[in-house]
Amino acid sequence: MNKSISSRYFVTTAILLVSGITLLGVILMYFCVAYFRADSEDTLLTNVRSLRDNFSTMDLDDAEQVGEEPYVKQAISILSNATGSIFLLTDDEGRILYCSDHTDTVNLSRTISQKILDQAFSNGEYTELGELSGIYSQSHYSACCPLINQERQTIGYVVASRDAESLSVFLENIFSAFIISAAVMLLVSSIFSILLTNRLVGPLRRITAAAQAFGNGDLSARAPVGGDDEIAQLAVTFNDMADKLQAVDASRQSFMGNIAHELRTPMTTIKGFIDGMLDGTIPDDRRDHYLRIVSGEVGRLTRLTHSMLDITKLETGEYVVSAVDYDVWETISSILFSREQQFIEHAIRLTGFNPVKILVHADPDIVHQVLYNIVDNALKFTPDGGTIDIQVTENQKQGFVTVAIRNTGDGISEDALPYVFERFFKADKSRGLHAEGSGLGLHICKQLINRSGGKIWAESVPGESATFLFTLPCGKPKPPERSKSARGGQGSR
Repeated sequence: MNKSISSRYFVTTAILLVSGITLLGVILMYFCVAYFRADSEDTLLTNVRSLRDNFSTMDLDDAEQVGEEPYVKQAISILSNATGSIFLLTDDEGRILYCSDHTDTVNLSRTISQKILDQAFSNGEYTELGELSGIYSQSHYSACCPLINQERQTIGYVVASRDAESLSVFLENIFSAFIISAAVMLLVSSIFSILLTNRLVGPLRRITAAAQAFGNGDLSARAPVGGDDEIAQLAVTFNDMADKLQAVDASRQSFMGNIAHELRTPMTTIKGFIDGMLDGTIPDDRRDHYLRIVSGEVGRLTRLTHSMLDITKLETGEYVVSAVDYDVWETISSILFSREQQFIEHAIRLTGFNPVKILVHADPDIVHQVLYNIVDNALKFTPDGGTIDIQVTENQKQGFVTVAIRNTGDGISEDALPYVFERFFKADKSRGLHAEGSGLGLHICKQLINRSGGKIWAESVPGESATFLFTLPCGKPKPPERSKSARGGQGSR
């Protein structure tokens, strides 16, 4: 079973919190034990040092004399009652001579080990947490100092001890308070974690629901956008993607519908005429006439098929652009000369034809196809006696060449102008003159110009003229070649 992000986030947060609290507890216990032990040892050492300093001023030869002094017993008793510690007075061999505790806590028959006495003598003092050579039945903090007389002789040892059970009580209290605090912190953190997780995951769930609805065919589904964080950016990106996919789907549906319409019309015409010839409806003397119509419809289908293949190659990136530097007027001149008969037949006047060498960096075949389509449209929609104007301008500063072809006529309406480069937008909708053509020519021109690094657009004065303009990158002239005589002259120097 897959875990949700919220459960994973909660589990991760819980593990981090528990791990952090456990580590904090271990560190706290360690420092508490270290502090309590250091404090206890410092207190005991202070007490035994005080007794040592007081006893060392007494003129005594051994520890037994010290233990018999009423002043010594009184000082030890007062200090024991004030500090809650047990004080022992031993001889130089570790035998207990006096004990401030009158309970069974101290085993008076035991002696302090020689090892402890040696360390106390060599270091001047000794501390431990333990049973002090079996004198105590449970662990005590103990501090020991040698007792030295006025002749600088060790006559015994003074020992102060405190029950270590107080540490356990202290640690239990600290641990109980820590556990309660940790439980409250975990509870509060869990509540905040759940609230925060729901706040983070809620937008993701809404985006997921929108994506599922979109995947199930509801192309209008969108994710709600709130805030400016990464999740909001994800929602905006999803909505942008959905808008584009919806537009692509609408374009695909329109494309398929237009293809079906464009194919159905000529095929219906072809089938009708052929059936008429086969069943004798069309007489033999009219067959050539209708066969020419059928041939024209077949040609129309062929052009439509080629146009669709060109669009497919352009949109899938299969169309290879081979750009070179060449004179754009060469292509313009060749196209105009090839359509000279149409200019003459319809008495169309050509203006602006001034073939001055202007270099562009583009694929000559692409430029030829674009210019051919635009000039062909201009000839179709220019009335008899009209004018077609050609203008080519170069802008070296901005690095592009602009080609403008303007024809007189009805022009393009303002409503239709934004759509003239869309697929299957028929010319009769924009100019109201002709219904022929597939409506793919200008769309292909736009794709080709975009692939060439330029842009194409249309301008119109309704009822007067229409102008198609496109730009191409400027070409770079070839550097002049030196003559052979110049090369030879340099070589002879």
